[in-house]
Amino acid sequence: MAAAHARELIDLARSRETNDRERLLLAVADLCDGTPDARRPEIQGLLDDVFMALVVEAERDIRRALAEKLATADWAPQALVNVLALDDIEIARPIILSSPLLKDQDLIRLLVEATIEHQIEVARRPRLGGEVVNAILDKGEPAVLTALANNVTAEVSANAMRRLVDASRRVASLRSPLVRHPKLSQMLAEQLYGWVGQALKSAISERFRIDGPQLDEALAQSVSAAHRGADGDRPFVVERDGEREEMEQRLIAKLDSAGQLRPGYLIRALKEGKLGLFENALATLGAFAPGDVRRACAFSDPEPLALACAAVGIDRGAFPTVLVMVRDLNSGRPGGGPEAGKRAAAAFNRDPESAARAFRDRIAGV
Repeated sequence: MAAAHARELIDLARSRETNDRERLLLAVADLCDGTPDARRPEIQGLLDDVFMALVVEAERDIRRALAEKLATADWAPQALVNVLALDDIEIARPIILSSPLLKDQDLIRLLVEATIEHQIEVARRPRLGGEVVNAILDKGEPAVLTALANNVTAEVSANAMRRLVDASRRVASLRSPLVRHPKLSQMLAEQLYGWVGQALKSAISERFRIDGPQLDEALAQSVSAAHRGADGDRPFVVERDGEREEMEQRLIAKLDSAGQLRPGYLIRALKEGKLGLFENALATLGAFAPGDVRRACAFSDPEPLALACAAVGIDRGAFPTVLVMVRDLNSGRPGGGPEAGKRAAAAFNRDPESAARAFRDRIAGV
């Protein structure tokens, strides 16, 4: 049985078919899961290279399955875990919530680099450390604060609890979870009472048995604050402008620094409908200015895009598919008819350096 399994892995490793490489990815994960040697440092370096080489071009469903397999693994390569944590949220979620390999500094980095959806999952992570809690409070994103308030296993200090209650003056969604929070103190409950609705007032009174004078004092403080111009409720901000693009740039930089950014990644990005990821990856692979690549994707003909693709090693036969996918995602751009298509095809007669020079000249209008 073991010999047959080994032969199967060898056959998969020799195959260049995408499906076989993805099956190999999951098979290696299964093998490592039951092998104590997978934790040895010399094995870890090899696993890092193998997994990163395979995962870069893997389809979304395979990356999701891999993330679920690795969510609780203590042997998984650190670089791979960090890349998966920056992937689409459906893929990143199990890693962020459960991976023992994500330390406080990794989680804080996600709060800086990732989208609001990723930050919310960080705030939901069981037994979240105090350093990460403080980082969430410092950022002050309403949706992330609300996720933190609902996470009763997080390490929320007395000061952190005070900051959450203060924030609930402007973020209405914090109020209900804070009323139920096990670390809410009598003093903070009295403060919270001043700006909650009637149902939550009743819940606070029942839980803390606040008497008349205390209620009057809390209400008086609330009215006074309102007269001083305290903030009213603010709506959630689900996502900032440019946030996802910044995250994509960081993901491309991580792959590039790990030596795993390859031409096949461009195809994957387009298949997943991520034109921005494609543009950033193409710019990085070709050492082009990102703005030049964006202009090529919006050009009146496809030759500049073809030159850029030829410069980074995209195959001539793959370019028509690339062009169709870019146009589908970019309102029909780059444009151009049959003659323009012939000029674009001619780009692949050049060597990569010549194609790169021609791309820069064409974009510059030379």
